[in-house]
Amino acid sequence: MNIAVSTDNRVKEVLVTEELITFHLVDGRIVSVPLAWSWRLSEATPAQRGHFEIIGDGYGVHWPDVDEDLSVEGMLHGIPARRLKKQSRPEG
Repeated sequence: MNIAVSTDNRVKEVLVTEELITFHLVDGRIVSVPLAWSWRLSEATPAQRGHFEIIGDGYGVHWPDVDEDLSVEGMLHGIPARRLKKQSRPEG
């Protein structure tokens, strides 16, 4: 018996709560990760979290107010965003 499964890793809807970042995909799957996995979104206001753009033909989401980008692939593979280390300035 053959079963054909169609997957389409593109975002249809986005929801960000105090606990989760959730992508609803066009093929019906729902993918969620903890909000803490994106330090930019976890530090953002609810209004900033709600202001997003689906980009790259649906393969990612951009939050312009906090300069955050998340991809469907990153969500599916569970890759948290790393906080950038501050570079120390030379004294002089």
